[in-house]
Amino acid sequence: MVGVNGAGKSTLFKALMGFIPSARGKISLLGYSVKDALKNNLIAYVPQSEEVDWDFPVLVKDVVLMGRYGKMGLMRRARAEDLAIVHKSLERVGMLDFEDRQIGELSGGQRKRVFLARALAQEGKVILLDEPFTGVDVKTEEQIISLLKDLKKEGHIMLVSTHNLGSVPEFCDRTVLVKGTVISHGLTEDVFTNLNLEKAFGGVLRRFTLGGSDLHDDSDQREVTILTDDERPFVQYGEPKKSVTKRNKIDD
Repeated sequence: MVGVNGAGKSTLFKALMGFIPSARGKISLLGYSVKDALKNNLIAYVPQSEEVDWDFPVLVKDVVLMGRYGKMGLMRRARAEDLAIVHKSLERVGMLDFEDRQIGELSGGQRKRVFLARALAQEGKVILLDEPFTGVDVKTEEQIISLLKDLKKEGHIMLVSTHNLGSVPEFCDRTVLVKGTVISHGLTEDVFTNLNLEKAFGGVLRRFTLGGSDLHDDSDQREVTILTDDERPFVQYGEPKKSVTKRNKIDD
């Protein structure tokens, strides 16, 4: 789900998690109501960083263990199975060496991975990730995308909200563009058109075109259109042209 900040992405996620009621209509997940989907532990959730109190004193392994609460019963006593799943989840996101650290001591990218581990520990069929790439470096983003691809192969369904255009075509089969309402939805390659992106982002995006020597390759006769909101840009390659168009170089 792609759109500018305030487009309604997080609001939809909160409704899917049952945090807020839907204004109209009904929500179903895999044929279940939100209440029944949560009761059956079908949904795992990775929140935005801003929704978490990082000053709360809790260890990394205990954050991930919270993902097992729905399977522990009223007393919430961790079984050997629960601890093993916590261990495996942390290992999978590369955070096992930090299990005894306070969550507030970690970097933004490390915190994202811990909450992704918590979602893995929940063992939900559907995983909701609210702005997972905000505040992380390129390496962490690539690690998260690689894990999401693996989870897809394992049969998980993932709904990711983002305004980071460049990463979407890498791992999203289908895309929904939103701006208060749904602008377009379908296969990513069909949705990510210039017209749809202009509708969704309006004046937020900067657009410029490079070709030939501006790409540091005089033999490349394609023009490249770059759309960016100053995070990761979305790059569109045009068809080869008979002659290279020389344009002024862009400082940024």
